[in-house]
Amino acid sequence: MTYLKATTFLIAAALAAPLAAQEAGGRLDIVVQPEPPGLMLGLVQNGPTQLVAGDIYESLLRYDTELTPQPSLAKSWEISDDGLVYTFTLQDGVTWHDGTAFTAADVVFSADVFLRETHARLRASLAYVDTIEAPDDNTVVFTLKEPFGPFINVFEVGTMPIVPKHIYEGTDYATNDMNATPIGTGPFKFAQWEKGSYIHLVKNEDYYLEGQPHLDEVYYRVIPDAAARAVAFETGEVDVLPGGSVENWDVPRLTEMDGVCSTGKGWEFFAPHAWMWLNNREGPTSDERFRQAVMYAMDREFVRDVVWNGFGTVATGPVSSKTNFYSDDVTDYSYDPDKARELLDEMGYDGEPVRLLPIPYGETWLRWAEAVRQNLSEAGINIQLESTDVAGWNEKTSQWDYDIAFTYLYQYGDPALGVSRNYTADRIEKGSPWNNVEGYDNPELDAKWAAAATMVSAEDRAAAYAEIQKEIVEDVPVAWLMELEFPTIYRCDTQDLVTTAIGVNDGLRDAWIEK
Repeated sequence: MTYLKATTFLIAAALAAPLAAQEAGGRLDIVVQPEPPGLMLGLVQNGPTQLVAGDIYESLLRYDTELTPQPSLAKSWEISDDGLVYTFTLQDGVTWHDGTAFTAADVVFSADVFLRETHARLRASLAYVDTIEAPDDNTVVFTLKEPFGPFINVFEVGTMPIVPKHIYEGTDYATNDMNATPIGTGPFKFAQWEKGSYIHLVKNEDYYLEGQPHLDEVYYRVIPDAAARAVAFETGEVDVLPGGSVENWDVPRLTEMDGVCSTGKGWEFFAPHAWMWLNNREGPTSDERFRQAVMYAMDREFVRDVVWNGFGTVATGPVSSKTNFYSDDVTDYSYDPDKARELLDEMGYDGEPVRLLPIPYGETWLRWAEAVRQNLSEAGINIQLESTDVAGWNEKTSQWDYDIAFTYLYQYGDPALGVSRNYTADRIEKGSPWNNVEGYDNPELDAKWAAAATMVSAEDRAAAYAEIQKEIVEDVPVAWLMELEFPTIYRCDTQDLVTTAIGVNDGLRDAWIEK
């Protein structure tokens, strides 16, 4: 088999080795909110679960803040010239937390059996895979049916967590007793879960990277109220506030405290992208001119600066500037209420009421909805604000019972993984608030999305996605708002807390406390 030199990755051991000044020992207290529904990452992939379980479980790779693959359970990997064969060489001496040896058979079982059944997002990528084989205990080979450009990005711990074959093979995965006491290969081991209070992890003394992890233990503290979380940090009860733990207006006050640091890094892989669903099926929002008017009517810079305290970037279209193949060569929808009124007049908008559904994720989001309501009203749109709880929001959006509705989704480093799912007709299906909820149907663009995903050349993919972005931004199937930034706030004596593109979710392997 012939391999591309550019896609042969033999990473020097020095990249994984601790730096000279790193010190062992200590404890971190980290906020987790809301409390996870479970910690078995192969079954539950929501944010709180991954925050905790991302240091219990591992995948084959990690990704730096430039989205470049780095070693995890795989120490090296090769991709064939034709983009069809991915060969991974595994780390030596890895054991599960119960002492059982980790082998390539665990990877094959996880990817080809367990996760095909339990992980809908990964399943879409595995549809491109023909075979997953283990020629020996230290080697795993993925052979694709056709090239899939972003395949190297699916080996992140929340996307492809490797689970223990000896515990799950032949069982009912959902009811396996070990779900309550998860067993992984990661730098920390599950110790205790006091529901409503904390989750306790302890150092994996048998971790395969010498000298790591540095910390002795971690407590994930469950504090339901955002104001109480801020107070807990101020009083020293917790050391780390992961992004989104407190309301935005508390961030400047907390970060100005002595000995407190913050970073916006660690979200590059997720690249949270906020927009408003615009129901393309009926009513005023089914008219492209109305949707364009909505874009021009919004003062998104004001929202960024005032509602989000400067944390974020105004979105130019469907792809985040942090995601691969982003292009800003698109229609500019800068704030222009006069242009919005012209478009509404052109379409003959008669004042028909339009329902606006906020996302019920706290006071910041309610303030955002009120700012949009005011902007759209000033442009002449008859907006009716409809509030609901999380269950109600899920029901209304997944059943298409809305006119305009706030949301935000992750992009997972590549348009084929986390962007196209919201715009192609094959993802129009009731029952999910995360697919093509707006009902946008453009067969020509669907074909371009599909073609771009299977191109081997990065240059070809970049050109294809630039064309897609230019076309779709003109159509405005949704109203793009902002690339969200959720700063992580922490004590400055905590070092190397965020070293990857998913931040605290897998960063505790590297973290240490300066004494």
